[in-house]
Amino acid sequence: MDTGQIIILAIVVVAVLVGAFVAMQAMRRRQLRSRFGPEYDRAVAEYDSRGEAERELRERERRHSELELKELSPQDHARFVVRWHALQSHFIDAPADAVGEADELVTELIAARGYPTGDSDEQLAQLSVDHAATLQAYREAQDIAAKNRNGEASTEELRVAVVRYRELVAELLGEEPVPADATTPTTDTARQNQTARQDQEVNA
Repeated sequence: MDTGQIIILAIVVVAVLVGAFVAMQAMRRRQLRSRFGPEYDRAVAEYDSRGEAERELRERERRHSELELKELSPQDHARFVVRWHALQSHFIDAPADAVGEADELVTELIAARGYPTGDSDEQLAQLSVDHAATLQAYREAQDIAAKNRNGEASTEELRVAVVRYRELVAELLGEEPVPADATTPTTDTARQNQTARQDQEVNA
């Protein structure tokens, strides 16, 4: 084999290796997009480059693999379901209190599943690996809960917060996804329904 043939062979080998590397990167990128969904785009927007964002997402996967996640026992599952329904009923008379209860319940549920709860950023990072689809809803609910603690959230915002919390609760409980148009009754509507039921009971 003469020098020219060696050079051509070397070029072919390099081209094959580069092609394989590019294909592997593209496949890995598709996997990250598939797993993180909207969180992938969020990370790309936050970091200086796509490569840096993807390194961060892979690091999240690494840390996530070290967690000892667990399924809820039937008793714990039932307990959280009962508490969730109770706070939804409580929303009728005390929407601000109900949002505070929802925030506490979700934090406890996250901890019960084995996710970290001490650092908010790390909590969101770990949740993004398995629950990226509902993470934006959780962020919105937390933002409203913060406004609520300062007495700045409207009743409609409080209703939205409960709906957003419910999206993550359903996922963490392993239940069917909450429909996008699902709503929590407004206080006025709920009170009207409650009054109607009471009237029916009186006239029965």
